[in-house]
Order: sequence, then structure tokens, then C-alpha cells
Amino acid sequence: MRYGEKAIKTARLELWDNPCSEKDYEINISFSEFTCLCPRSGYPDFATIAIKYVPDRKIVELKSLKLYLNSFRNMRISHEEATNKIYSELEKKLKPRFLEVAGDFNPRGNVKTVIKVSSDSD
Repeated sequence: MRYGEKAIKTARLELWDNPCSEKDYEINISFSEFTCLCPRSGYPDFATIAIKYVPDRKIVELKSLKLYLNSFRNMRISHEEATNKIYSELEKKLKPRFLEVAGDFNPRGNVKTVIKVSSDSD
């Protein structure tokens, strides 16, 4: 197993203390190389995952987030489930003041899908 594959296989979200927890500020993260597999066909799906959050006590370390998102690449999972799973994991770990995760999936078969989950919709 190559070092990158090993890093992805053991990926865990790492949290850091928020250095400015007394303030409300927004963090926007865009991950344009998200991939997973269609649960029905096994074909690859490609997406941009956009994460927007207002942290409370913790922030997510970016390399650990990258590796976590890369762990979906061989997973047979729907667009809806992938986006909701990412949201749930971040919400559970970070407990942010606000969180939104959007999965903007590339068209396949002439169908484009955008899935958005936010704490406003809970």
C-alpha cells in the first residue's frame, strides 16, 4: 500500500482549538476533487464539496479534512448520502454555531445534482 493510500485509509478528522472563539466568523472550504462511486452502477461520481461554518470552540484541520473527504473515493454511496454523511460528521465533531455542506455533483447522463444540508434546515 502506498503512503497516500495508507493516509486515506486511516483518515480521521483532527480538530484544533478555535483561536478566536469569542467572535462569530465564517470559514469557507471548497474541495473540488471529491469522488465516490455510484451505488447502482459503480461508475465514478465527481463533485465539489463546499463547507461553510461558523466555529464555536473547535476548527477542523485542513489536511485531515482533505484525507477524510478522499476516503469516499472507493465508497459506493449516493450523492444525498455522501453530502449528509459529511455534514453529520462535521456537525458531531465541531458542534459549530452554523454549518452548511453542499455537494455540487458533475452532470452524468445529462443530470446535474446539487445537495445542500445546513443547520438552518435541521
